[in-house]
Amino acid sequence: MTQNTTTGPDPDPGSGPEKGTVEPSAASTHDSRPPRAGAREWIGLAVLALPTTLLTLDITVLNLAVPHLSADLEPSGTQMLWIIDAYGFMIAAFLVTMGSLGDRIGRRRLLMIGAAGFAAASLAAAYATSPAMLITARAALGIAGATLMPSTLALISNMFRDPAQRGTAIGVWATCFSVGAASGPLVGGLLLEYFWWGSVFLMGVPVMVLLLVTAPFLLPEYRDPGSGRPDLTSVLLSLAAILLFVYGIKELAAYGLRTEYLAALAGGLLLGVVFVRRQRQLADPLLDLRLFADRAFAVALTVLLLGLATLGGLYLLVSQYLQSVQGLSPFQAGLWLLPSALGTVVSSLTAPALARRFGPANVLGTAMVLSAVGCVLLAQAPHVGLLAAMAGFTLFYVGTGPLTVLATDLVVGSAPAEKAGAASSLSETSMEIGFASGVALLGSLGAVLYRAELAREAPSGIPAGALESASASIPAAAAEAERLPPDIGGALLEAAQLGFTDGVVGAAWVSAVVTAVLGVLSFTVLRKVPSGQPVRTDAGNRDRP
Repeated sequence: MTQNTTTGPDPDPGSGPEKGTVEPSAASTHDSRPPRAGAREWIGLAVLALPTTLLTLDITVLNLAVPHLSADLEPSGTQMLWIIDAYGFMIAAFLVTMGSLGDRIGRRRLLMIGAAGFAAASLAAAYATSPAMLITARAALGIAGATLMPSTLALISNMFRDPAQRGTAIGVWATCFSVGAASGPLVGGLLLEYFWWGSVFLMGVPVMVLLLVTAPFLLPEYRDPGSGRPDLTSVLLSLAAILLFVYGIKELAAYGLRTEYLAALAGGLLLGVVFVRRQRQLADPLLDLRLFADRAFAVALTVLLLGLATLGGLYLLVSQYLQSVQGLSPFQAGLWLLPSALGTVVSSLTAPALARRFGPANVLGTAMVLSAVGCVLLAQAPHVGLLAAMAGFTLFYVGTGPLTVLATDLVVGSAPAEKAGAASSLSETSMEIGFASGVALLGSLGAVLYRAELAREAPSGIPAGALESASASIPAAAAEAERLPPDIGGALLEAAQLGFTDGVVGAAWVSAVVTAVLGVLSFTVLRKVPSGQPVRTDAGNRDRP
């Protein structure tokens, strides 16, 4: 039974033609319209939305728990960095492999394996008794998360064959990322007020249990019938390339230009080249490079990569600005960021309908121009009040909703149905690497501007060692200010706040230019992409549960 004749999972495997399955007929053979999803698919989407929200919430919520777990486990500085970064590193490194693996063994099967692993790793993280145990648990969470992210998106592309319905479903899926990121400080703050630090990890357990219980009944199974075994060399090359690249840019953002981090970045790029050359030589590659022959696919990935780079860098700087310059608590900062998240929810959910009416290029281009205008307003932060500056950030964030939804829809819709897992993993990898690159590049720009302003405005009479320490970051400047006499310490903190604000302004101007260019790119290159671009259904196989 081919994939393009199916609208849902087999309710009774082995019983012949079932409800939810459309058998080929003379009428259906000549009807080229894709089947529409029913109630089961929409309920299945709600189930898939839960782990999607959880994955991003799990990233942001840990930042609040750091002081609590530090006091309990007493990790070293290096161990704390790995506690924070292991999750993101493993997700980025395993996305391509897991997306391709899902195409081979079945996307629902991989999703359930990942859900079980995520629940077990969440329990291990919550009750970790040492830094090493927590680092291991966080790495396991990242690997499990890498199975969940492309599986959810690939299943959505298979469950919703109708382009209009698929666009709406992807809009819901993309919205879950913003909801998870925005709700992290709020949920984490409430949990840490009443429970111990491990409670932030336990949120994943009931969600994954629910997924494991409902998936066999609500989610269909799909796999690529023509795929063979994964090439182990390709798997190792992709893991090493992405891990080295992400590690290099994250460390460059944190510590500046150092030989070892530049070497890691160069090593990742070199291994990436070797990986690509190997894929061209394999009959059954881990990553089918023929996907890039589709212009919409390649441009959409580029827009995702650069757009998420601006999002990653600005979100980090603005969240720090609210706390370090404006003096807000994490919970209060989360409340100020809430309007941007709610705006993104609205823009993400309405983007598919707008794209069907006005065309994907026009909606995506307009959204990027809106983001650019928001960045220009945010760049006026030193001259306007906090409300106006955050209004600019909200405009920027609202524009990224259609970016994530429509670019992802173009990526998935441009790929053959049997390659949905690989296409989904490429979309996710572009988002992950783009976000990390934005943190590194815009974070580094902010750090350069921060140090320059601090050096100009530092008060006279400050010890050289204190100034050098304060140059590392604004939290370090605040710590040094507390140790100095009140007049000098106050002047140092004020200089640091001015310097950090300069960093936000510089990053906002760069983001304005990038998003404006992406708007022009969307208007011009994607103008020939029709509204409601159909998903290709030229191959594929649907397995019985």
